[in-house]
Amino acid sequence: MSRSLNVSSSPHVRDTVTTKSIMYDVLIAMLPAAAFGVYQFGIQALLVIVVTMAACALSEYVYERAMGLPITVADGSALVTGMILALNMPAGIPLWIPALGGIFAIVVVKQLYGGLGQNFMNPALAGRCFLLISFAGKMSSFALDGWSGATPLAQLKAGQTVDLAAMFVGRIPGTIGEVSVLALLAGAAYMVYKKVISLRIPVTYIVTTAVFVFIFGQQDMSFVAAHVCGGGLLFGAFFMATDYVTSPITPKGQIVFGILLGVLTGLFRLFGGSAEGVSYAIIISNMLVPLIERYTLPTAFGKEGKKA
Repeated sequence: MSRSLNVSSSPHVRDTVTTKSIMYDVLIAMLPAAAFGVYQFGIQALLVIVVTMAACALSEYVYERAMGLPITVADGSALVTGMILALNMPAGIPLWIPALGGIFAIVVVKQLYGGLGQNFMNPALAGRCFLLISFAGKMSSFALDGWSGATPLAQLKAGQTVDLAAMFVGRIPGTIGEVSVLALLAGAAYMVYKKVISLRIPVTYIVTTAVFVFIFGQQDMSFVAAHVCGGGLLFGAFFMATDYVTSPITPKGQIVFGILLGVLTGLFRLFGGSAEGVSYAIIISNMLVPLIERYTLPTAFGKEGKKA
């Protein structure tokens, strides 16, 4: 009895995971940070989130419709961009500013480069950096319970002490989604459980930043812990640095990527003019991903070596 082999093209291994399912898992993972931000900063924070997500989804729909492209709003990627950008906003910012940032992120950074999978940097972070440059004053104005105040990182830079317990819970001024370590870790745990991300990049990033701050900052563990818990480090490490499109695909490359992120963040925070540095560190590292992958690609199995 003869046996026939059915030869088909790749892929040969298939999964039920889709772009849409991944994007909606990321949205679910950001809900604890978003909910705490709304609880702490009030209805204005909710309006910022809704307006920014709507601006991203609408701008993607309008651009694709105008260019005659397939409509991809349903895959959730524009909503993820909007949520990430919104959670990086101060709650009291005028609503038209994050809406403008969402349009810039989707149209300029994502769609003009070919859409999802073609952008060379994280659209949400690019939108935030655009707003930081354009509206520095409004983007760095933080308030809590009606009182304006410096963020913990700004206090550290000024030589002051901070309350680590308040930072862990989230009772500090800052952007909508970065203040509560507890909420961010809950979202990160969900993504790890759903296998949306691996811990390779986040852990390398956080540990490198901590080591850098310890060596070049203060040899004080409370100071190091404040840098880990403060600002956008945890939010950036778990929700932005792990972006599939703009991070390396090779295991060694992900380690190099995490180390680069940590060094840049430490440099910006300790020696730069601003107390924060996560956004610029990720953007710069995104642009170096092709170079990182070039030198960390594993040797193909059975590849012939160089002749003597």
